[in-house]
Amino acid sequence: MADDAVELADLTWLQARDALRRDSVVMIPLGAAAKQHGPHLRLDNDLRLAEHLKRRVMRHCSVVVAPPLNYHHYPAFTRYPGSVSLAADTARDLVVDVVRSLAAFGPRRFYVLNTGLSTAGPLRQAATVVAADGVLLRFTDIERAGADVAARLLQQVRGSHADEGETSMMLHLDPQRVDMSRAVRDDRPRNGRGGFSPAAGHPGVYSPSGSWGDPTLATTAKGKALVDALIDAIVADIERLRHTRA
Repeated sequence: MADDAVELADLTWLQARDALRRDSVVMIPLGAAAKQHGPHLRLDNDLRLAEHLKRRVMRHCSVVVAPPLNYHHYPAFTRYPGSVSLAADTARDLVVDVVRSLAAFGPRRFYVLNTGLSTAGPLRQAATVVAADGVLLRFTDIERAGADVAARLLQQVRGSHADEGETSMMLHLDPQRVDMSRAVRDDRPRNGRGGFSPAAGHPGVYSPSGSWGDPTLATTAKGKALVDALIDAIVADIERLRHTRA
C-alpha cells in the first residue's frame, strides 16, 4: 500500500479531516452495478472492475479513495432487463455534488476512476462545473487507456461491450463470475446512431445477446495484460494531476 493511501469509508470524521488536505488527490471509483453484459457476464461487471482497479492503484498512489459511484449514465443498455441509467444531467450533478462535498474540506484535485464510455460526457461537464470553484477533476478515458495493448492483443473484428477485452479482464479478475459456455460472437455492424437492442429494427446495435464483439476469443492472459495497461494509465493520470497547479 502506498504511503497515505486510505479509504474514506474506513475513517472516522476526525481522521477524514486530517486526510482531506489541500494537496490530497481524492479518487472516486465509478462502475455500474446494474448494466447488462451479455449472457456470460454479470450486471455488476463494471463495479467489480472498478473495485479491483482501486485496490491496485492504492498500491502505487497516495490517494484518498471515496466510496464508489455505482449508478451513472448508461443509456445504451436500457432495453435489457436489469440495466439502470441516470439522465446525463443527473449523472453530472451526482459527481459535482460528491466533489463539492469533499472539496469543502480542502482537496483541490479529484480523479474519477471511470470504467464506462457513455459516462465521459457527464464527467467532462462535471469537470467544467467544478473548475469554476478552483477544483481540478480528471477521469479515466477507458477507450484510450491501454489502447496500444488492446490493438496488439485483441482478435475480434469489432466490438466494445462484453466483448473479447471485457471478458478477458473478468476472466483474469474473477473467473467464477464468467460463464464461457454462454459467450457468443455477436458483432453486427452498427446501424446509425443509437444504443443496443435485443430486438431488430432499432437504430444502433442489434444484439440479441447483449454483447458487441467476440467474447469467445477471451483468455486470462489477455485480461492480465489489459488490466496491467489500465493500471499504468490510471497511475500516470493521477501523478500528472497531483503535479498540476490547482
